[in-house]
Amino acid sequence: MGMTMTQKILAAHSGQEKVVVDQLILANLDMVLGNDITTPVAINEFNKLGQCKVFDKTKISLVMDHFTPNKDIKAAQQCKFIREFAREKEIKNFFDVGEMGIEHALLPEKGLVVCGDLVIGADSHTCTYGALGAFSTGVGSTDMACAMATGKAWFKVPAAFKFVLKNKPQGWVSGKDVILHIIGMVGVDGVLYKSMEFCGDGLQHLSMSDRLCMANMAIEAGAKNGIFEVDEKTLEFVKEHSDREPVVYKADDDAEYEKVFEIDLSQIKPTVAFPHLPENTKIIDEVEDIKIDQVVIGSCTNGRLEDLVVAAEIFKGKKVHRDCRVIIIPATQKIYLQAMDMGLLKTFVESGCIVSTPTCGPCLGGHMGILAKGERCVATTNRNFVGRMGHTESEVYLASPAIAAASAILGKIASPDELV
Repeated sequence: MGMTMTQKILAAHSGQEKVVVDQLILANLDMVLGNDITTPVAINEFNKLGQCKVFDKTKISLVMDHFTPNKDIKAAQQCKFIREFAREKEIKNFFDVGEMGIEHALLPEKGLVVCGDLVIGADSHTCTYGALGAFSTGVGSTDMACAMATGKAWFKVPAAFKFVLKNKPQGWVSGKDVILHIIGMVGVDGVLYKSMEFCGDGLQHLSMSDRLCMANMAIEAGAKNGIFEVDEKTLEFVKEHSDREPVVYKADDDAEYEKVFEIDLSQIKPTVAFPHLPENTKIIDEVEDIKIDQVVIGSCTNGRLEDLVVAAEIFKGKKVHRDCRVIIIPATQKIYLQAMDMGLLKTFVESGCIVSTPTCGPCLGGHMGILAKGERCVATTNRNFVGRMGHTESEVYLASPAIAAASAILGKIASPDELV
């Protein structure tokens, strides 16, 4: 029996010719990631190990993105603690206010992850890098500490589900709609500790932004990782952003999958996840009159330039509904500058939106957009759990940038097709 993409990467990084499902392996890491929330715990555990040096100054990335610019004294103290550690250990990839971005948009942009890499991060959405044909997954802060010291981590080889994508998405449908459709189909624990492997002719119709969004939300189906078959778009992206040589792993024809799903992209419609789980999905045609108080367009899921372009196209010449607040968050400083040069920021401000520095902020109920009791928000983020964005009696509806922008203008959950 052959191996999946994930199994091949794990085998190569553990020095084995072959690995099988449920096998425990110790693998070498290409990147270890932490942010301003998870890294302080990892540093404390690292210090307990009695380590003087990290395993490789170039293979650790620390990104200050969740509570930065610092929202309070505790956040300031945490970031100061990390800054001092990064300076002492001479960690090359330390990103702070002014050059930081939302971690899972920043690392691909900086070329710090390429095809064939094995990446762990003390953040659940580290699975994003599967869009590049890498194995990447979230871990706890203790695992991050050990990884910073040794450059290794233990894994149980996951079984895999195969998603064969066919045909071309229609209308306003994007990668966000595709992954919400899939999560609605399989459930939030439907792929628990398994690999979601995406392939098929439909890939040619999905941009790298679409794929990064989809891989990002693999964890919302319970997956260990999500990974896309490498094609010319992937290789072009990697070549543009990195001088490292990619390693392409393709699943064997006789690779074993627990389940295989065929997804006809042409049949998917704009999709919204209702409170309080990403699996609670409805197509836009099924959504009745749901008034909203806030819209957030950004996050590691949908804060890339392509997302902002779509939103600006809808906002152009229109005004945000008087009862709605809109926060636009470019995912990195580079994206911010690109959006500014293209006039997108002007469009947003003229429409009545505010534009924020890159931050995870409102996505996790941190800052920059907390919801009050009874308020509803349409967000391009990845989670809508109880209290995720503020008060436990607030509601978050997950949607694409197109649906979010149209909803902001009409003051209710809506499609761009409803705009006159």
